[in-house]
Amino acid sequence: AVHILREMADSRVERNTITCNAAVSACDMGGTWVGAMQLFDDMAKAHVERDATTYTSSLRAFERCGESIHALHLFQEIVDGMWMGTSADAMHQR
Repeated sequence: AVHILREMADSRVERNTITCNAAVSACDMGGTWVGAMQLFDDMAKAHVERDATTYTSSLRAFERCGESIHALHLFQEIVDGMWMGTSADAMHQR
């Protein structure tokens, strides 16, 4: 999935939330938390909106692979974003 997204970028095909979420979900199912984290960060850098599916898949990938610290940091970011009245994605971009 990550390879396909890179090919899309190389071919100048614009990535969107749906294609990126599919790749994050594939990383989750494949037990590749590093890939999920990289995609999550790449989405912010590419200004691709991250939605509930993005956060859920990323959290699951971290938890499945025993990366509780990463999961807790991401969860805290979500909670902080909700508390502040902003999206967690907007908080991540600061």
